[in-house]
Amino acid sequence: MTTLTHLECSLCGKRFEAGQPHNLCECGGPLLVRYDLGKARQSWNREWIATGPPTMWRYAPVLPVSKPGAIVSLGEGMTPLIRAHRLGSAIGAQDLWVKDEGLNPTASFKARGLSCAISMCVELGITKVAIPSAGNAASAMAAYAAAAGIEAHIFMPRDVPQSNYIECKAYGARVTLVDGLISDCGRIVAERKDAEGWFDVSTLKEPYRIEGKKTMGYEVAEQLRWELPDTILYPAGGGVGLIGMWKAFEEMEQLGWMGPKRPKMIAVQAAGCAPVVRAFESGAARSEFWHNASTAASGLRVPKPLGDFLMLDAIRKSGGTAIAVTDEEMLDAGAQLAAEEGIFAAPEGAACIAAVRRLLQDGFLKAGERIVVYNTGSGLKYLEAYSTRYPREAGGEQDKLGGLITPR
Repeated sequence: MTTLTHLECSLCGKRFEAGQPHNLCECGGPLLVRYDLGKARQSWNREWIATGPPTMWRYAPVLPVSKPGAIVSLGEGMTPLIRAHRLGSAIGAQDLWVKDEGLNPTASFKARGLSCAISMCVELGITKVAIPSAGNAASAMAAYAAAAGIEAHIFMPRDVPQSNYIECKAYGARVTLVDGLISDCGRIVAERKDAEGWFDVSTLKEPYRIEGKKTMGYEVAEQLRWELPDTILYPAGGGVGLIGMWKAFEEMEQLGWMGPKRPKMIAVQAAGCAPVVRAFESGAARSEFWHNASTAASGLRVPKPLGDFLMLDAIRKSGGTAIAVTDEEMLDAGAQLAAEEGIFAAPEGAACIAAVRRLLQDGFLKAGERIVVYNTGSGLKYLEAYSTRYPREAGGEQDKLGGLITPR
């Protein structure tokens, strides 16, 4: 099972013992899980992974759960990596792939992180959890908390997609809608958690969601026969998926599964909320709060990500970049991806397609590069956003030839 040894602050390096609940370090830094990778290298071979479960738990030696009975799984992970031939040809990318995280339980990549975090809550005896969320993390936490029999408290912006709100209520979570952004929701959780006895599972305020999300890095390597792509584009709200994959690549090198070569890591944000892009372009180590954040991609409406410094470090070390696209660009790209490849992506994932097109035009990306785009959720969770592109015809339904059928 796990080779976990301890936790370590990503800012000051302070060591924390495993086996007990932890949030942030005293210095405010997020904690990262560390493993005995030398031991794992001796007892675990990448060729054995194919015999494991068809979920992210096939990578159990580098996941933190020590008691198999504590694992709360709904079948998360091992999502398809799809070659996008027609779309690639249309936009000038000869080797374009889409990692479709919309096929996870609760229809987003958030299932990975919350499966791991809730499993650790079970192992550590935590019975109440709370989360601020722009939508999909709340849905995932509600589902896994329900499966574990843990009490879930969720705080979401009032204008969250309806699908997320209904999901959370259906899973039995206590849902509070907040007039504000995810940052306002986070403040409420921070103010009330001690009095209410909640364990805070906010993005990077506990150490285990990143461990579930890092499995996206292990998977893309396994699916490409242990050769990493030239470029990865990832929609970065909180950015934990990007941070997690960067951590996974480092672990795989230490396991002897690959060399030092890394993909260019590209963070994609919305023009209406782009704190990481602004920090990258100015050469800053941290981002500044983005006021009046607004975008149709609710997962990208994060005005000040806690892990901004980890994201920026990975982007710069990899020779990558950060780019913002407009809502119109991302919805157009989502429509094109659906029509060309049959993948109905969340606006966040569609933003990455728009970014590929622009970066190819700018010359930052080359036509022959192997490019992997992460679609982090299903477009079915964003029908309100896409309805602006596909208004329903008034007075009847269109027939297959494009005409109008008028009811008698």
